[in-house]
Amino acid sequence: MTRRPWARRGSATAVSLTALAALAVQTAPAAQAADGPAATPARSTAATATATAAKVDYATWQKDCQAVMDQALPYLRQRIAAARPGEKQAIVFDIDNTTLETDFGFSYPQPANRPVLEAARYAQEHGVSLFFVTARPGVLYWPTEYNLEHDGYEVSGLHVRGLTDLFKDVAAYKTAQRAGIENDGYTIIANIGNNATDLSGGHAEKTFKLPDYDGQLS
Repeated sequence: MTRRPWARRGSATAVSLTALAALAVQTAPAAQAADGPAATPARSTAATATATAAKVDYATWQKDCQAVMDQALPYLRQRIAAARPGEKQAIVFDIDNTTLETDFGFSYPQPANRPVLEAARYAQEHGVSLFFVTARPGVLYWPTEYNLEHDGYEVSGLHVRGLTDLFKDVAAYKTAQRAGIENDGYTIIANIGNNATDLSGGHAEKTFKLPDYDGQLS
């Protein structure tokens, strides 16, 4: 994993550099047009204003993430309260620089992205299932699940890329995972990520986009 020059933490790891280098493995295909009921991704004014910055410091990133989640949390409260009888509600999250702080230090377990964790905790305390869909390869399933649970996320499902998935378009792969969650009887009330590939393709009632600063964050 390429470390950013604005990283705030020193190197401290309990796993090999080779394994953790794969944590942010991503491809960057063009985003596909949404084909479902997903709404336009929420963007904060702060995130838009700083998207062209040459470098992003940790405080700026946290401020911009908080601005997006300040939009997401009221929606989640309202939508959870309006659950239909028997409805199994779910939220789908990306991982790198969404639920975990991937590009702001090198440590394991990686810290949670606090604004996202706050919303996730509210949801899970009110019976919403949390699913995590990532482009990380399958070999990182167990350390990733441990990391999420260590940080306070209740993992109802973790979707990582199998061998054949590594050759697929990332957006199409993530869309297919959300469709599978729906096929299992869940209503995905929100989809939260920091890249267009996390959110395109539908299969979520509403999407919220965290800042990636024109691809500077994985």
